[in-house]
Amino acid sequence: MALDETIASLVRKEDMPPALRLYGWYTPSVSIGCFQKISDVDISYCTEKNIPIVRRPTGGRAIFHTQEITYSFSVKTKSGLFSKGLLDSYKKISTALGLALSKLGFIPELKVLRETARSLPSDHSSKSPLCFQSISYGEVSVNNNKIIGSAQKRWPDGLLQQGSIPLIIDKDETSRIFKILSDNSIMESSKGLTDIFPELQIDSIKNAIRISFEETFDVRLILSSPSHEESSLAEELETRKYLSHEWNFKR
Repeated sequence: MALDETIASLVRKEDMPPALRLYGWYTPSVSIGCFQKISDVDISYCTEKNIPIVRRPTGGRAIFHTQEITYSFSVKTKSGLFSKGLLDSYKKISTALGLALSKLGFIPELKVLRETARSLPSDHSSKSPLCFQSISYGEVSVNNNKIIGSAQKRWPDGLLQQGSIPLIIDKDETSRIFKILSDNSIMESSKGLTDIFPELQIDSIKNAIRISFEETFDVRLILSSPSHEESSLAEELETRKYLSHEWNFKR
């Protein structure tokens, strides 16, 4: 989380170009949205199982990160392609992600209509603390299953969008962490990419995402690792913010 925010900060200052980051989690972890209540998570269970909890800089709902590809995308917004607001930028980024899924053999669906209070379904998904139990504007699904969850943080001069692309969904552990044992039907529609196509490889998925971003935005991505400056700034931010009880448990 600290590295994502650091990269976004440097992009906004024009100290580096727009950046797409792909990464994973070294241990199963929980992230919750910036404005989400920590009470949505069974803290005692996570402590017992040594599952770290972190609050994201972006909004959205909770995610249990296990076998997945996580992405973050940072870009300036004062002018150019991403200057037309949150919904427009969501749609553009999801177009690239949808193209990647198409290259992998999926038939993705992009949600382009906003729900009003009157049109919201009267099911459990609207009350669930889980990111993958609701499909928001601009998000990508396959056969009505949300398989990429995304959230965005915006500043006057830039944005950071973070997203989770699960390979598999650990339904039992997810149910325990988010206290939904009494209603197993909430998890029935949850699927990861390899739940659908077991033969998919992580490198193939990452490559499809890279190529699709290049094609969608007519750019060439240059492979790099975090610089010494990025790593140093991220470590400072991690200590000051993302490892602090005040940040993670503030709501």
